[in-house]
Parts: sequence; C-alpha cells; structure tokens
Amino acid sequence: MAHRVDEIDKRILYRLAVDARNTATSDIAEEMDVTPATIRNRIEGLEEHGILRGYLADIDYKSIDGYVTYQFMCTASIPDRKRLAQSALEIPGVITARELMAGTSNLVIIVVGADTDDITQIAHELSDLGLKIEDESVIEDEYHTPYNPFGPEDVSKGPSLTDFMSLAGDAEVVEFTVSKRARIANKTIEQAVDEGLLADEILVVGIERDGDVLTPKGETVIQTGDIIALFSKSPLEKDSLEVFGT
Repeated sequence: MAHRVDEIDKRILYRLAVDARNTATSDIAEEMDVTPATIRNRIEGLEEHGILRGYLADIDYKSIDGYVTYQFMCTASIPDRKRLAQSALEIPGVITARELMAGTSNLVIIVVGADTDDITQIAHELSDLGLKIEDESVIEDEYHTPYNPFGPEDVSKGPSLTDFMSLAGDAEVVEFTVSKRARIANKTIEQAVDEGLLADEILVVGIERDGDVLTPKGETVIQTGDIIALFSKSPLEKDSLEVFGT
C-alpha cells in the first residue's frame, strides 16, 4: 500500500529539494506550526517508505579543468533494462542511470570523464554490457527547481490543513495543525465540546504530537503544534474548523 503523503510531508520534500544542506527541521516546523520532533519523525517515515531516497550533492564537473559530462541514450531489452541500468552504475565514470518507459532509447546513462578518452572507454564498456547506444551528447549545463505544488502558498488560508479524505456517503476525515493562537489550544477535548468549539458530530480520532501518535480521550489536552485528525459523518463546514487556526 502506497504511503499517504500529506501537506507536512510535501513541505518537507519541497524544502529539502530547495536546499537540504541548510534546511533545519526547526525551520520547517515553524513554518508548519508543528514541533521539530514531528518533522524528524516525518523525514524518517519518508526515508523508510523510499520516497526520500537520498541527499545528493549538485556537482558541476565541467568547472573542474578538463572534465566533461556526457549523456548516452541507450536501448535495452525490456526484461533486462533494470539489470543493465544497475550494471552500468558499476562502470567507473557512470554517475546516473535513468530508465524510461519507451521501446527504444529507454535508458539514459550520464557519465563523467577526465577527457574524451575516458568517455570513449565508458562507451565501449556500455556496449559490452549489451546496451545499444542510439545517441550521445555533451551536457553543457543542468538546472534544478523543487516541485512548486509542494511549496508554500502565498495566500493565507487560516487553519493549516494537512490531509483530507472523503469516505463513504458524506463522511470526511481531515487533519489540521493546531496553530499558536488557536482557540482550542490548551483545552481538553471535553472542554472543547462543552464550550461548543467542537460540534457533537465531529470526533477527534487521532493526535500526532512530537512524532508520536496518541489515542485521544476526553481528558486529553490539545496543544499547539498537534496534528489533529477529525472524523465527521457530514461535510465539515469552514466555521467548524476555524478554532484550529489563528
């Protein structure tokens, strides 16, 4: 089953894609109104599920005197494509193998060499593996940008919605981060219900706090930075959610 990625996870992926080296968990936590422990726990989860696969250095090899980066467009038989991609990575100088969903030119191999002799040698070794080189070119430069839909929105949106799921009928499950000035902060669930901050048809079904998942009870105190999962048998009105925002 695929790991469900919510707004907090998306923001983590966005910030790490912008600058993983200089992004602290506390920076993301402050932006999303949760604790650094929650962010660390989420990062571990993204790593465990293979979504966050690594933190690669962005190296400009052509800035090193004499070095050149080449791209080879290769064709591999479909059954052997993955095996050949992994075998190509064992060749000195190969830095990337990218599988494409295509019949021909279905494997892109990026290589670095100290000179053209290095590139020629790598090409021979790729051919020896059984890859057919369809085309080759020098990579002059490469540019990266994070996936913008995972980034922050410029428009203020009140309570911080982190996840949403429609269930059978009109039922919904939503997740919100409790902001610093939320009216419901520092109240027990029982108090929130008694004071009309939580409608009778809304149930608190989960609380994530500092990376731990709590089972909510009547005496559980809702704290700033908590990620609250709510269940409602009918669609939630915006007014009923404002108690979680500013």
